[in-house]
Amino acid sequence: MTDQTSNTGAVRPATSAAPKAKSAGFLGLTGKDASLVVLVAVLTLLAPFILNPFPEGSAMAQFNAGYPDLMQRFVIFGIFAIGFNILFGLTGYLSFGHAAFLGVGSYAGIWSMKLLTLNVIPSIIVSVAVAGLFSLLVGWISLRRSGIYFSILTLAFAMMSFALAYSVLTPITGGETGLQLKYFDPRILDGALAQGETPRANLFGLEMGASYEMQVGAWLFTFNAGYYIAAIAMLVAFYLSIRIFRSPFGMMLRAVKSNQNRLNYTGISPKPYTLAAFVISGMYAGLAGGLLVAMDTQVGAERMFWTASGEVVLMTILGGAGTLIGPVLGAGFIKYMENIVSTINKTTLEGWFAFAPDWLTDVLVTIVYPFVGKGWHLTLGILFMAVVIFLPGGLVQGGQKLASMFRRKKATMPPPLNRNPGSERPWAFLKSKTLASASAACRPWATST
Repeated sequence: MTDQTSNTGAVRPATSAAPKAKSAGFLGLTGKDASLVVLVAVLTLLAPFILNPFPEGSAMAQFNAGYPDLMQRFVIFGIFAIGFNILFGLTGYLSFGHAAFLGVGSYAGIWSMKLLTLNVIPSIIVSVAVAGLFSLLVGWISLRRSGIYFSILTLAFAMMSFALAYSVLTPITGGETGLQLKYFDPRILDGALAQGETPRANLFGLEMGASYEMQVGAWLFTFNAGYYIAAIAMLVAFYLSIRIFRSPFGMMLRAVKSNQNRLNYTGISPKPYTLAAFVISGMYAGLAGGLLVAMDTQVGAERMFWTASGEVVLMTILGGAGTLIGPVLGAGFIKYMENIVSTINKTTLEGWFAFAPDWLTDVLVTIVYPFVGKGWHLTLGILFMAVVIFLPGGLVQGGQKLASMFRRKKATMPPPLNRNPGSERPWAFLKSKTLASASAACRPWATST
């Protein structure tokens, strides 16, 4: 009887042929993604220090951006841009109506504070839910078309929402005057406020406007409760966006952007995936709207105007559409221009150029003034054109190019000259000579020939 088992017929273990899966690291992220989340968290935590590089009272102090209102706008509009990037950056669908979801989320949030409680948690949940439902309706209709027709449909919805908020829905939206909290609002989960008392949003008793100031020499740093609450929300939103980007769902959205017709030929309908991305993006906008209400308890219809939709498009493209951190950078850049560069006036410029003769000061002020103050949009437009032309990948691509230039310079640097090769290991030459002489002594015929 012969043995039926042979070496050639042996089956290899499945583990040797199967590729090894990447092990999940911090919070299910791996490699650069985890490092990026940690970096963003550290920068967010230290923002009061980073955004106040100049001492108070100095000529450069006007460029400090570390005050609560502006820091809150950085992170809130960062959330808005992150959500828009999930739709535009992954699917390529360009929406010009996302401000409608921001406004709807704001209105839902303030009505929650009027009817339920001043606690921001229910307000934010209601904002996200209502904005998600509204985006489901808008997306279900708009996604019947693609390309420029989709963009026009979303813009039409945003303009209709803006018009309704100013006219037909005035009892709900407040019309031109907007909505704000009153002490007599029927908050069923809170106790009644005293007559004339100003209602303030809070998180379980911690008011959003509560701040702590720290004086370090000539520097003044402000730590605001509302900012850190919004920053935590931004970090969670940023983490979820990374998980979406790296998930199979994110891969399907990239397939939609790459070649939707080819995806249709495979028998897979892209509509459920694009609608899900649209709703998720709308919920991000609703979250941003709810946080805006938590920080400033007054809502107007101007948040739904088409310029707000165009602003989030600029944020995403300027920072880098389809990238992870690009929309956050773009949002911070535009809000910095809007709140810092726009405050520079002729008096400020005259102080800058006071070192020059009077005639030269007048010339310099005349040249620079159109680009600052009320003309900050001109500067933003020029920078945006430069980014689109030279850095199609946005600010992220610019950072990557700078990093690659430094790496290239470091790689092309010649190694230091070692004039005495044996100085580090002098015994190496001694050892080699000893071995050579010993070998010759054992084989005298090798030298005789």
